[in-house]
Amino acid sequence: MPLFFYFIFFMSSARSKIFIGCLVYGQESAKYLPYFLPSLRAQLGDSAQVLILDNGPADFQGSGEYIKKNFPEIAYERAESNLGFARGHNYLLGRARAAAAQYYLALNPDLILGADAVKILSARLGRESTLGAVSPKILRWDFIRQQKTNIIDSGGIVMKAGLRFFDLAQGEPDRGQVDNAQILGPSGAAGFYRLSALEQIKDREAYFDEDMFMYKEDCDLAYRLRRAGWQSVCESKALVWHDRSIGGAGQSVWSIVRNRAAKDRTAKIWSFYHQHIIFGKYWSEQAWLGKIAILAYAGQMFFFTLLFEPYLLRQYLCWWSWRRARAR
Repeated sequence: MPLFFYFIFFMSSARSKIFIGCLVYGQESAKYLPYFLPSLRAQLGDSAQVLILDNGPADFQGSGEYIKKNFPEIAYERAESNLGFARGHNYLLGRARAAAAQYYLALNPDLILGADAVKILSARLGRESTLGAVSPKILRWDFIRQQKTNIIDSGGIVMKAGLRFFDLAQGEPDRGQVDNAQILGPSGAAGFYRLSALEQIKDREAYFDEDMFMYKEDCDLAYRLRRAGWQSVCESKALVWHDRSIGGAGQSVWSIVRNRAAKDRTAKIWSFYHQHIIFGKYWSEQAWLGKIAILAYAGQMFFFTLLFEPYLLRQYLCWWSWRRARAR
């Protein structure tokens, strides 16, 4: 990074209580930057600083060139390789801690921030000391049509019996049903965290579990926050619009089959494997009813996989290897 950008970054860090971290991934992320970055810049003041970490391939320089040319006040770094979500944000969280920030905002680039969203989220955490994290109300952004919709993308992560996680009210029209809702934690697309809470719940000296390359790591972090006694809410006055190509309403078998049919195979592999990591991490502390619920959910996953997605079966071997390695 040029000396000029380091100077801006470290001068701002001396006075910033909010650290905003964002991961970008090559050309897929680059198309969103002309929409995402202006909405982000409008949020910035003396109390916030931003660092964008590029996880994209080395042969694509477009994101860095665009940011440096059009948004010189936003710091940019390139990772040597794709760190994934967990390791990438752990690196950014380390930079936030070094900057003595109080709060950390994790953002995807495929979204638009509503007016004063960062200020509203910060004020909510500042008012309520029992909160470890806050989620904005995330609505669906139709990127192709360039339309902000009133369809909920996520009101935050919630949990059912059996360590089963899902986004609150996803795919439903916004009728105020997620406003100020108690949640397990925010979605990884946009989550505002108290850094002191994250320090308290570190797992093997990491904030996000680095055994999870991408997907479910936000669920794991949210669960650890709740286990440590921290509360989380959806702050409905803070609005974000997110372009999610996959996802819909309903938890019925048909809805699950339909949504999964459109989902990327790699994403399904990571999600399946990481859900089983979560089972393994927290099995021993569950009451007997909780263990029955986990077995029922895991059984459903197994038979669904056997019938519809048999390529996932080898992830059981990966999970067994993970379990043995963690036990050492």
